[in-house]
Parts: sequence; C-alpha cells; structure tokens
Amino acid sequence: MKIIIRISTQTLELFDDGGAMLCRYLVSTAANGAGEVCGSYCTPRGKHVIRARIGAGCPENTVFVRRRPTGEIYNPELGAQFPERDWILTRILWLSGCEPGFNRLGSSDTMRRYIYIHGTPDSVPVGQPGSHGCIRMRNADLLELFAQVSAGTAVEIIE
Repeated sequence: MKIIIRISTQTLELFDDGGAMLCRYLVSTAANGAGEVCGSYCTPRGKHVIRARIGAGCPENTVFVRRRPTGEIYNPELGAQFPERDWILTRILWLSGCEPGFNRLGSSDTMRRYIYIHGTPDSVPVGQPGSHGCIRMRNADLLELFAQVSAGTAVEIIE
C-alpha cells in the first residue's frame, strides 16, 4: 500500500502494492501552504510513513487531544461551545518523515511537529486548504482509509 497526498488538488489517493489506485478522497492541507519548518503551520512535503495508528475501536467523531480520546463525541453544540478548538476527530494516522534534513530530525521533523491525517467536523470544508499543517479528512472517509492501512505504510506528500 502507498498513499499519495497532492496539495495542488487537495486529494489523497491510496494505491495497492501493484500500483492500482484503490480510492481517492478530498482532503484539506495547510492554509499556509507547503513547508517543513516547525511552527510554520505548513504541510510538510516528501516521503513519510505512518508511524502510528490511533483510535481503533473508538466511535466516529471521538475527540482527541494530544492523541488521547477526551471522552467527548463531537457534535455541532460542542463545536459552538469551543469555537477556537482545532478538532482532531475519529482516528489519527501520525506521520513520520523519511528524509533527514528535509522532513526528519532537527527543526523540520514531521513527527515532532505532530503532523497527522485525521478527521474533521462535517461542517469544515475539505477540498481546499484550511488546516494548521495536518491533513484533514471527512470522518467516514478516514474510517475507510484507516481500515486499509497499517503502521509503516508509505505516504508521499507532493505539491
């Protein structure tokens, strides 16, 4: 399996080991564009792997803070109560860079920047940039993707 995330088209594509595309989803990458520097709130480019899969078995719309479920289930009322929160919902695929000096180690380390593929409220647009660096997905799409990938799955993020 391999995932390709295309910043230019705001899509995530999953390919099987033979190179056939299995599915394509709309996503939302960083409002600040592409970039690797810590604190830039940009989406890092290059070769990555899924380092950890978090949230298996949790209900859809489970709210995560620091990669832990809070016990909350997102709904519009909760969103209205905390309008400034950057919602991380349903599942987390934590990415780790594979290219030392570019997206691994030092001030550009994707994993230390806490860059994930994660769910977002249904009211948040996908198909256009808007995240703080992560790759946001519709929760139903993320559940489908999560079921097909494992830790170690290759992820390439291109412009």
